[in-house]
Amino acid sequence: DYSKDGSEEQELSKEEIEVIKESGKIPIAYLSIGEAENYRFYWNELSNTGIVESENPEWEGNYKVKFWKEEWKNIIFSYLDRVIEQGFEGVYLDIIDAYLYWSDDKNGEDTVLSVEESASEMINFVKEISEYCRSKVEDTFYIIPQNGEGILDYDHGTYMETVSGIGIEDLFYNGTEKLEDEEIEERLKYLISFQKSGKLVLSVDYVDDGTGYKGENKDRIDDYIKKCRKYGFIPYASFSDRELNRLNIIEGVQPQ
Repeated sequence: DYSKDGSEEQELSKEEIEVIKESGKIPIAYLSIGEAENYRFYWNELSNTGIVESENPEWEGNYKVKFWKEEWKNIIFSYLDRVIEQGFEGVYLDIIDAYLYWSDDKNGEDTVLSVEESASEMINFVKEISEYCRSKVEDTFYIIPQNGEGILDYDHGTYMETVSGIGIEDLFYNGTEKLEDEEIEERLKYLISFQKSGKLVLSVDYVDDGTGYKGENKDRIDDYIKKCRKYGFIPYASFSDRELNRLNIIEGVQPQ
């Protein structure tokens, strides 16, 4: 994130980002482009725009937003200005699958676009973000979408050419429960396409129940990591509580 707690008051300084760079790491900023978050600096700007819809029932404070509207794009570009000024070297774009929410695939009352139109709007948005950032940064700037890999069904090469890789959640496990082979295979076909195109595949599964690297918990973590490495994906075993407020350091396992 560009901020320690998501708020404007806790925005990271250039100096703090420079420390990350000096450690040999590449600082990437999280940015939700498919939902608006009510704790962000831009929230008050959205009150009279008519582009914000219902709250995500799974994430308090996150609201569906008509991502193709200029009002939202302008907010995202102002967000990117902050990220670039801080010295981040890329963005991790969340809620790519918002294109499904607004499409006729959802078959709900909020449907406003066909799935082809909605996917095209999201692909164009990611491209615009890429062009905006890369026009302002001389060095490499990473564009890494999270999830929404099925958008490749509507891509004619633009999306794949634009992104640097993909982040993927819940590929082999849903929390501590194994997923069915059929579901895994359906997603793998897209991820292998990214890999064959020379893109990074970053995997996060929330498999660690917090009981320590031992017993069933160890077996599950090891199984997840082994499966990722089989396909050449970069794994990260996160905690099953999904709080995302601490690193999961397992000596000799991660990070490496």
